[in-house]
Amino acid sequence: MSVPESLNPSLVVPCLPRTVALLMSELVASEPLMARLNQLFGSDPGLAAMLLQRANDTRHGACREVAGVPQALALLPVAALRELVAAAPVGTAGRSVYGMDLPQFWRYSLNTARLARSLAGIAFLNPLAAYTAGLLHAVGELVIHRCEGERIDSLNARRGPFSLRRCELERQEFGYCYAQVSAGLAKRWRLPQVLVETLCYQADPLDNESYEPLASVLHLAVWRARAREARLSERELAVTYPDEVGVTLGLDIDTVLQQDPINWKPHCDDE
Repeated sequence: MSVPESLNPSLVVPCLPRTVALLMSELVASEPLMARLNQLFGSDPGLAAMLLQRANDTRHGACREVAGVPQALALLPVAALRELVAAAPVGTAGRSVYGMDLPQFWRYSLNTARLARSLAGIAFLNPLAAYTAGLLHAVGELVIHRCEGERIDSLNARRGPFSLRRCELERQEFGYCYAQVSAGLAKRWRLPQVLVETLCYQADPLDNESYEPLASVLHLAVWRARAREARLSERELAVTYPDEVGVTLGLDIDTVLQQDPINWKPHCDDE
């Protein structure tokens, strides 16, 4: 479950420049709007990771593990939020992570989070934890891109970073996949164990002996979000739908497809 030793164990997740700018503007006020802060922190994997890591730091004395952005915002003072945003690493489209399209990463992660939250609600699971898992589930991909160098080029040429078979191909190529790395980072950030397990088993939720149902929720959300990135046809959706995972939650393909976000974050060529 830990980050493989061959990888750099530290990771600064690049943040969306526009979101950082909007947060800095909002935090100038003596009493920032919590709803606005929740929206902005919850739309960016890097900012959410920084916020949750800070909130789960033992120095803040949280009485329970913090699994979502609203909980973290309620715990941390405004001064700490200002400090956090001021230190946020701003990403750029072409240089921050080798071989990774960051705008696609940000868009895809937010779409997955929205889907996971919706599916968790139907399955009577924690939608807040599901949203966080969806937002952070692919951060391990950034580590792999930064550390594997030219090897990642060969893999990306065969299948893009958000293809349905990505975990399988990464295991074949590297001996591990982004799910393991994401879980290792969550553990390093002291995030709740439910998030660590959900991230770790997202690709194979039924392989976990203790079975964490949120991993199945995330698996379905990832399938749907990646299917959209690939622009799969109705037939391809039917063929690739993970029926066995859906059965564990009582969710068939029609139910999953009906949970599409009201406002998908658009592809660049859709804008």
